[in-house]
Amino acid sequence: MTTYVIDGWGALGDPTRRTIFQRLVAGPRSVGELARGLPISRPAVSQHLKVLREAGLVVGHRAGNRRIYAVDREGLAELRAELDRYWNDTLAGYQLAVERPQRGE
Repeated sequence: MTTYVIDGWGALGDPTRRTIFQRLVAGPRSVGELARGLPISRPAVSQHLKVLREAGLVVGHRAGNRRIYAVDREGLAELRAELDRYWNDTLAGYQLAVERPQRGE
């Protein structure tokens, strides 16, 4: 069996995982609550949560006989910091392009 490490961007690349993550942004949920309304089984939701957990985007804890999942604030902060770096680099590149003298001037 091949295993690989997936990062937050890769984990959120799957539409179902994105939907699950969006539901967790609204607040902590159990697997059953997350599965409600999705066209996949609870075990499939659990597999998607495992990927999100391994990517550092969600955390889970036991509450009686259920497991409650929530957004991992630290993992989300890392993703946000990376996105901010991309945005800042893009803006700096745009500024250089705008300020560069045009040919023929």
